[in-house]
Amino acid sequence: MRALIVGGICAALFVMPAAARILVVNANGYTLNAKGEVKRFDRLQIGDDGRIEATYERGDKLPKGLKLDKQIEAGGKTLIPGLIDSHANIMAIGLNALNADLSSAGTLEAALDKVRAEAVRDKHSAWIEGAGWNPLRLGLGRLPTAADLDRAITDRPVALTRSDGEALWVNSRALAIAGINRGVSDPAGGHIERDGTGQPTGLLTGTAMDLIRRHVPPPHPRKAEAALARALSILASAGITMAHDDGTSPEAWTLYRRFGDERRLTIRIYAMADGPQALASIAPVKPTPWLYDDRLVMRAVTFTSDGALGTRGAWLLQPYSDAPASRGVGLIDDTRLRNLLSRALMDGFQPVVRAVGDGANRQLLDAYQELAATYGTERRWRIEHVQVVDPTDLPRLADYGIHLSMQPADAIADSAVALQRLGEGRLAGVDAWNSLLRADARLSFGSGAPVASPDPFFGIHAAVTRQDRTDQPVGGWRPEEALSFPQALAAYTTGAARAAFAEDKVGTLEKGKWADFILLDRDPFTVPAPELWRVKVLTTFVGGQVVFSESRSARASAP
Repeated sequence: MRALIVGGICAALFVMPAAARILVVNANGYTLNAKGEVKRFDRLQIGDDGRIEATYERGDKLPKGLKLDKQIEAGGKTLIPGLIDSHANIMAIGLNALNADLSSAGTLEAALDKVRAEAVRDKHSAWIEGAGWNPLRLGLGRLPTAADLDRAITDRPVALTRSDGEALWVNSRALAIAGINRGVSDPAGGHIERDGTGQPTGLLTGTAMDLIRRHVPPPHPRKAEAALARALSILASAGITMAHDDGTSPEAWTLYRRFGDERRLTIRIYAMADGPQALASIAPVKPTPWLYDDRLVMRAVTFTSDGALGTRGAWLLQPYSDAPASRGVGLIDDTRLRNLLSRALMDGFQPVVRAVGDGANRQLLDAYQELAATYGTERRWRIEHVQVVDPTDLPRLADYGIHLSMQPADAIADSAVALQRLGEGRLAGVDAWNSLLRADARLSFGSGAPVASPDPFFGIHAAVTRQDRTDQPVGGWRPEEALSFPQALAAYTTGAARAAFAEDKVGTLEKGKWADFILLDRDPFTVPAPELWRVKVLTTFVGGQVVFSESRSARASAP
């Protein structure tokens, strides 16, 4: 054994060469297999190519003549596979971290002060952007308006995203640039808030937000670079070793490629193009191969079939309980939906459709059923969100190899909204994770970040307890739909890996797969369920290399 080092984790890790054969010892190791069965081990052997060579259970002897470059002492810490976020917007995570953060603003004045400070800090951006405001926390007893924002800044447009991502608050300058006035009608699936005279007030929801966003220029290249670096750091610190990027733009793809060329992609990115136009710019003929040692690929395209439940944009089979005149809006008609799906499948891409309401999900199921006769059942079609499903459709979601990408923490946060919009009698198919698993559906979990925190243990906690982090609601929201910890872990590992055609690369700690794993401050298999959200990541490895360490706040480059 050459240059054997036994010592503290961080002391060993940060002197590690780019290529080394490593043995992690004294780990409380867990991994799952494809069946969801738990396998224990206490040593992990990593080859100099960054792939796993072997795991050893307690009492197993090492092969004779095994030569190692480094030995890492895990000190009994829990070691599990790196977690995969199956629904995140990577660039938005970074940009939100760089823009005005209104999440702590407890009054209107506090929010306006943050906007003023952002305008002073960022003198060069054409627009002032921010996120995180909560109308209840502002304590106004009403919704905020453009007139409120005008008190902070009038010479530049301002666009602030609500904490749940379902609304934009803008100033008068932004409304003028977008041409939003009394004569502009609400777009399908969107709403422009108006005063008693019909004048827009500065609040837009659903697809109406696009009326503003189409005028917001892309960030300056230096800001975009800083945003991606920040996003990669945030995700690695949360134990995310791979993220499915929901709605990759051509500009983001170019930046990902540059980071890959410079060996700065510290997590793996499964890129999903933001619609056919973006796909035509990025990969016009066929999916890309996996690039940069399996750190980046483009082989999926996303579409949006309806809006959010909170804004009553989700397309329902029956009217909203609190708005009997509305069933929401389907954004893609049947013919166009089939054409979009067929085009993606013909070119070898995975179709990824955002569908929230039971009407949108049924339309999509009908389309998949029809197209399966031509394209088969192993194309791994995906549905994002899948929030409301008619109970009669639950068994159908297990058909045709469909992958269901869901966000458990966001679901629990939305439980009161679901009750208000649907009524008690229509909740049976809402975020029905356990029912879906019993029907043999394929689940993958994610955060929806930056709308929600990317911390996967927040999502795992929500999936297991059906509660938020204040233990509400008491007893859990529809607790019969709760999952076990191994089931929730599978949705963040094996399920999410398969949803990205990456089950031969990541998701479990088995021979031949990449050594993507995390060390934790406690054992989530034994911690009481209400404490799962408190689990913290100590160190994150991708391809056998450290990309985050809590004690050293590491920001390592990819090998």
